[in-house]
Amino acid sequence: MQIHPLIESSAALLEFVDLIKDSDFIAVDTEFMRENTFWPELCLIQIADSNHAAAIDPMAPGIDLQPLLDLLVDNEDVLKVFHAGGQDVEIIFNLTGKTPHSIFDTQIGQMALGQAEQVGYSNLVEAWLGVQLDKGARFTDWSRRPLDKRQIDYAIGDVTHLAKIFPMMLKKLVKTGRGHWLDEEMEKLADPAHYSVDPDKAWLRIKAPTRKPEVLGRLKALAAWREREARNKNLPRGRIVKDETLADLAAHPPKDQDGLGRVRGLSATWKSNDIGGRLMEALAGAQPLAKEDMPDRAPRGPGLGKEGALVADLLKLLLKIRSRELNVAARLIARSDDLEALAAGRRDGIAMMQGWRYEVFGQAALDLVEGRMGFAVRGGKLVMSEIEPAAADA
Repeated sequence: MQIHPLIESSAALLEFVDLIKDSDFIAVDTEFMRENTFWPELCLIQIADSNHAAAIDPMAPGIDLQPLLDLLVDNEDVLKVFHAGGQDVEIIFNLTGKTPHSIFDTQIGQMALGQAEQVGYSNLVEAWLGVQLDKGARFTDWSRRPLDKRQIDYAIGDVTHLAKIFPMMLKKLVKTGRGHWLDEEMEKLADPAHYSVDPDKAWLRIKAPTRKPEVLGRLKALAAWREREARNKNLPRGRIVKDETLADLAAHPPKDQDGLGRVRGLSATWKSNDIGGRLMEALAGAQPLAKEDMPDRAPRGPGLGKEGALVADLLKLLLKIRSRELNVAARLIARSDDLEALAAGRRDGIAMMQGWRYEVFGQAALDLVEGRMGFAVRGGKLVMSEIEPAAADA
């Protein structure tokens, strides 16, 4: 594989894109900083196919990233391969308003081939290539320039290893027939809705121990106000106001701006400064949350009850057995809320009751809750066993 020098000009980037634009796949990684900003600050982009690899400096003066961005979001013939790529995809979405497509995530792929649910990149590389990574540059401040050779080599290694692992992983997925198991997960990763935050929906991410429409209406207004403030100032949301302070303000709003000086979590200066005035304007404009906008009640397992909870525990045990037998991450097959819904008597709208999940687990789970299957110990191992139907009375 040819490792190209750090790309710092539009001409060099265009030349590199021309080399890889017809590849079957490209491995993609980014280095960024986001501790002190609302928007992640993109500091480096690493790209590799089977033959070429390079790091691109997006902070280089005058560099035009458009040819690379077009390749990532508009060329569906080239598969984009990430590892734990959610934040990388978010950055690309922020730059383009689109997500990469088609897409593959090796962390998700590994879930279909082993029981590790969130395998880290270094563990993935060691498992597939037998290589132990140098983690010395992991905590680099990627925004500082110049970058030294060790930093660049470390960053490029993230995609050169990935470019070697992906074909091996794909071959094994094809051999096991599990490739289609991942389609739904990959579509979720590429769904733009995951990366576009509507300020009017920002409140849904804040825990509020109430269902009072007037409190939730204030929380909605305050969360939208904070979202816009954070974006405009390019600061993390928590640097504006922390979640718990927003929830407290929604539940116990001050009568006037002077009262902000007595709110825990706010500086005393808020009683007279401009940002405090804008917060009070948001509170003044808040309306009780409409009935149709009320969030669903947190499911306790609909009608689960004590017996249902025991059934749910048995389903979790069954899932553990099946995931061990299949050597697949349990979370890829079913989630706890699905198991609790099935234990409570629901059958519709549960992912594990459809498609491949039903074939490998859902049918057995249904047999368990409907009394056609039970547990047995054979050879010191816990297994599932069919239950003979009770004989009819003579």
